[in-house]
Amino acid sequence: MGDKPKYYLTTPIYYTNGLPHIGHTYSTIVCDTIRRYKRMRGFDVVMTTGTDEHGVNVERSAQKAGVPESEYVAKMAAEWKKLWDELGLQADEFVRTTDLKHAHTVQWLFKLCRENGYIYPGHYTGQYCIYDNAYVDVKAGEACPDCGRPTETVTEANFYFKLSAFQKPLLDFYKKNPHFIQPDTRRNEILSFVEGGLRDLSITRTSIRWGIPVPGEEKHVFYVWFDALSAYLTAVGGPNYAQRGYWPADLHLVGKEIIRFHAVYWPAFLMAAMLPLPEQIWAHGWLLMDNSKMSKSVGNVVRPRPIVDVLGMDALRYYLLRETVFGQDGNFSYEALIQRYNSDLANGLGNLASRTAALVEKYFAGRVPKPAALEPQDEALAKETQTAIAEVLEQYEAFGFSRALERIWSVVAAADKYLTSEQPWAGGTTDAEQSRRAAVLWTTAELLRAVVVLAHPVLPDCTVKVWTLLGAPGKIGAQDLGSLAWGGLAPGTALGKSQPLFPRIEKKEAQERMEAMENEAQNAPSPVGASAAAATPAAGTAPVAAGTVAGTAPAATEKIGIEDFTKVEMRVGQIKTAERIVGADKLLKLTVDIGTEIRQICAGIAQFYEPEKLIGRKVAVVVNLAPRKLRGVESNGMIVAASVGPEGRPVLAGFPDEDVEVGARLR
Repeated sequence: MGDKPKYYLTTPIYYTNGLPHIGHTYSTIVCDTIRRYKRMRGFDVVMTTGTDEHGVNVERSAQKAGVPESEYVAKMAAEWKKLWDELGLQADEFVRTTDLKHAHTVQWLFKLCRENGYIYPGHYTGQYCIYDNAYVDVKAGEACPDCGRPTETVTEANFYFKLSAFQKPLLDFYKKNPHFIQPDTRRNEILSFVEGGLRDLSITRTSIRWGIPVPGEEKHVFYVWFDALSAYLTAVGGPNYAQRGYWPADLHLVGKEIIRFHAVYWPAFLMAAMLPLPEQIWAHGWLLMDNSKMSKSVGNVVRPRPIVDVLGMDALRYYLLRETVFGQDGNFSYEALIQRYNSDLANGLGNLASRTAALVEKYFAGRVPKPAALEPQDEALAKETQTAIAEVLEQYEAFGFSRALERIWSVVAAADKYLTSEQPWAGGTTDAEQSRRAAVLWTTAELLRAVVVLAHPVLPDCTVKVWTLLGAPGKIGAQDLGSLAWGGLAPGTALGKSQPLFPRIEKKEAQERMEAMENEAQNAPSPVGASAAAATPAAGTAPVAAGTVAGTAPAATEKIGIEDFTKVEMRVGQIKTAERIVGADKLLKLTVDIGTEIRQICAGIAQFYEPEKLIGRKVAVVVNLAPRKLRGVESNGMIVAASVGPEGRPVLAGFPDEDVEVGARLR
């Protein structure tokens, strides 16, 4: 890479206990966008992602799947890498925490910290959250304060890290480096946490076996954060990091829920080992669904593949970066996604490119015309574009992706307004008319060139197509954003072949296709073992029996105790009203009398049951589920149904031959 300045950035090291949803995809898209931008600014960039493959959750998931841990994590890591490759999010380094080179990094870091006097043996009894992989300060029997799920009491021998010794060094470092933690809300959160006092940290476990062993203390394995955080060093050489020259990292990009581990534990580990600290840690917000954090356990995750299959990857990238202000929470909705696609991409950039190319083809035989003279309105548009270039680069530098895209699309809108006003398709072909037409179409084509160079870090696929359409030389990703200026499109350049960019789509059809594909994905078997992941039932229904495809054996069912079964409260309900939900072909909205109250419940049975024929029917209802919204309609409970045949047709569980009292409890 010659004398180019180096830039190293990382995604979180993703936990392999589940498959990626668009929350993970958002993190990786942001990093990929920064990577592309920095390369267009002349940097030698390395981007790292990877998989965190140790810990009790992985151990239990592998047991549930009936496979060895090594096989489980290998298949899960392959699924993560496959998805990133399919989505064009190809990191320069993909590190797995089960790699031997990573074990060497962790053991080397431990040795440095121990030799410097910051690690000692001890015992610990406390509450541990296996979901967050963290000890939490609650009493036995209490839930995790971060995720709300049950904690476990753990008593074990371990090694402690003297985190308490780093309260003042960390506070001094934060003061000297005020931009180390971003955004400011997260910085203030970390300052408050550290100022409140730090306690020494358990960094090994003896109660599990699936992890990297401590040298000479093989009954100990490293606790997940000492293990996982070290992966950032592993990716760029580990103990030999100085040879490659990328450490310290310029940017760790993380979700806000893991900011403490990155902004407190990680710099303390590095200080203890006397290693350089990263330049900056940025914590982005959550992607919410119905104003709740996406979570596999809640069942409200959205996967990227259905969106990409229907709308394309550029549409997903654009929506996530345009709709969500980086650092804040964003709310995902299919409706807003499709609206952005049609308005900004199909009617905006796509329409501008196709109109410009068609007019150049019609009036100038497919070659960029040479403007003889420019009028004030042409020069005003040129000035607007030049101003936008500077403002967009400023926003990119600050990771203001939403503002950058807003500014780029303001130029697209100005070009549309300009074409509508100038009407190069009107009039005849006299020399004067052709001269004016040439000025208008060159101005528009040149603006389009600047727009796609600016948008390329966010929209890497469609901008290549427009670049080729304009006949511009070289590769768009190799353009120097720092020297982007007005006037680079040479008159006489032959246009390339026109390619479809963003065909306009019908909102209802697109949404139904994506939701159907999402349901299929949720019900698909896990890539690791037959029982590694539970299938998600149709909205509002709970399958109590499943048919199997001819010639295949039914999946093995994990046994549960009676205490698990008694947590589910089912009662006899009677359907009082039933109606279809506008825009949702599969859902019915029911009101159901459960004896003590009337509940509104959404059920995914509209394709198999007529609403009017359900009124008065007695059904089994799960009444102690948390409410959730389906297509904007709240559902407060679940109707029980069998899933019959290979297509999973729902058949309602009921009481046709028995006089059962409404509200009676099912046991």
